[in-house]
Amino acid sequence: MMKIAGLARQSFVDYPGKIAACVFTQGCNMNCGFCHNRSLVGSNHKNPLIDEAEVISFLHRRRKFLDGVVITGGEPTLQPDLDSFIKRVKNMGYPVKLDTNGTKPDVLKKLIEKNLLDYIAMDIKAPMKKYRDICRSDFNEEALLECISIIKNSNVDYEFRTTCCPQLNESDIYEIADLIKGAKKYVLQQYRETDPLEGGYTGKAKSMQFMDILIKKLGSCVSAFQFRGEYSVKAT
Repeated sequence: MMKIAGLARQSFVDYPGKIAACVFTQGCNMNCGFCHNRSLVGSNHKNPLIDEAEVISFLHRRRKFLDGVVITGGEPTLQPDLDSFIKRVKNMGYPVKLDTNGTKPDVLKKLIEKNLLDYIAMDIKAPMKKYRDICRSDFNEEALLECISIIKNSNVDYEFRTTCCPQLNESDIYEIADLIKGAKKYVLQQYRETDPLEGGYTGKAKSMQFMDILIKKLGSCVSAFQFRGEYSVKAT
């Protein structure tokens, strides 16, 4: 059974162009300081698990009102029953979007081969040289690169995205864009400060500021890029 730690019954922003329910899985293999889902990493009295049958029942009842389902986390690809859960969701007619940190290429490849995914959003936290510091955990560079390649060469719609946390500078952003060169879409997300223990926003946010030369560089790397949140562009 899936370890489900949360359910957002309706979202207008998590699945591009769709009204979607978001299923949050428990557990993650990273420990990013800006994570706003920190409470999902482990089980506690504030965050009891939700029975899978309850989630399936809710999705079944809402078929006429929802356009899709987002499976997010935590890190969903750590769940051993992820594919069987997605099959149940797909059998109800829902398109499925998967949010992932790109650490489990074998899982990702299997889901794509089984035609279980309609959209993939992979977080790229940093350039490789800063990954360990920003994620505050070990990471497998080969696995990340393999996931990037799998996604780019799939027939599934997708985006890569980076949260512009304070540890990243413009050079880092360009390095990430160069890493995914040829990608369809790259999204830069505004950094919002989170509580270091519980997760969740503190209310403080850092507006994104970029030089126009970086925008030109991004345009040379990816087919399209997008800003989510407050941002400004300055002339060189």
